[in-house]
Amino acid sequence: MKHAWLYVSQADLKIEQEQFRDEGKDSARLLADFTRLGKADLENDPRAQQQAVELLDRAQRLSRIQGYAYREPSDLAGIRKERPAGPRRMRLKLSDASFLDRLHGAWLGRCAGCLLGKPVEGMRSTTMWPYLKDLGKDPLADFFRSDEPTRIMKKHQVGPNHSHVDKVKHMIEDDDTNYTATGLAILKQHGRGFTPTDVANFWMNNIPILHTCTAERVAYRNLSQLLPPPASASCRNVYREWIGAQIRADAFGYAAPGNPELAADFAWRDASISHIKNGIYGEMWVAAMLAAAAVTSDAEEVIRIGLSEVPAKSRLAEAIADVLAWKREGLGWEEAIARIHARWDEANPHHWCHTISNAQVVALGLLWSENDLGLGICRAVQACFDTDCNGATVGSILGMMLGARALPRRWTAPLRGRLATGVAGYHLVKIADLAGETLAVSKRILAER
Repeated sequence: MKHAWLYVSQADLKIEQEQFRDEGKDSARLLADFTRLGKADLENDPRAQQQAVELLDRAQRLSRIQGYAYREPSDLAGIRKERPAGPRRMRLKLSDASFLDRLHGAWLGRCAGCLLGKPVEGMRSTTMWPYLKDLGKDPLADFFRSDEPTRIMKKHQVGPNHSHVDKVKHMIEDDDTNYTATGLAILKQHGRGFTPTDVANFWMNNIPILHTCTAERVAYRNLSQLLPPPASASCRNVYREWIGAQIRADAFGYAAPGNPELAADFAWRDASISHIKNGIYGEMWVAAMLAAAAVTSDAEEVIRIGLSEVPAKSRLAEAIADVLAWKREGLGWEEAIARIHARWDEANPHHWCHTISNAQVVALGLLWSENDLGLGICRAVQACFDTDCNGATVGSILGMMLGARALPRRWTAPLRGRLATGVAGYHLVKIADLAGETLAVSKRILAER
């Protein structure tokens, strides 16, 4: 068997060098080995592949430079020790019918935001922004279509694909919704007391390894070699702070309305099998925001409550605080996007797919949404980076804040009320049924002690 995704690659070695610089590790004594192996044929030279694996192991043992400014534990007790004050619990005043409407809105918003961003996933701003201008559709205010003028699509090398809105008959399968259904299935199967091992077992029983990407794929490889969580997250995992866990948060926030601490706890159990530090914090932040969004419709308050569940002196908290400051300064959304692009290089995969860069985009989408689903998801997607992930997360949170009845049909009608997933038992399901199932799971969880 030979599959490139299962090997340590030259790209992995480049990412690892960036990752340990992010973590403040002293890498000087390994640079020569990274340079040498970065030129080797790692896929076809077994000896070089083994050396690359050993190099990743050595990198994990690097010491931290003196004066590193951040405190970023990965264990739950350590995270809670470093977090700021927060409400932990909020009074939920919704009736079952009202909460069902919020859950329905969250599922619809997640699907709509994902569908908006999916056709342009991987498209850089240097393509998207001129493309929108040539179409006369800047700023973005609608779904992407496959039937735009041929000369404009050809000019920008944009081809029709199955995820354009005029091609879909329901919300198509995507990892951003597969993991939401996965989280719901885990909660339904195991209840409030589920463990990281339960998550790992669910993955291995229900998700083929080559249907996973980046950090999840490496974690899966580790699990299949009998390396349990949390070691499965760190061993040879160069993607350990990428966005993969952040997109898995939603079901855990849906299940804990008004209880951001519990939502973040659930998210930690899920994230810790594949991520460390800020990779974990991203999922905890989103889950806590969704729990808060069931209680308050103030986007800034939702963001701050989410931050109250992650370490105050983390890179994630610092980056989101910057976005909050830009809003207080009176910056427009386009200026805020420009500042994100000034900080992160979207042509660099480590920046494009990192938790923190995309978390800044999520915060931007919420803060400049004016509590309007369309504005929120469009501004998140037009920021580029991981468009479908960020559109989905912003849509989910705004959908929870607003409820299904308040969402404009122009954003929900293309879904036709249905979602396709790759998760057993949810292959083609009514979104309203998912909301009803989530309500039942949430009520059971909140009743458990």
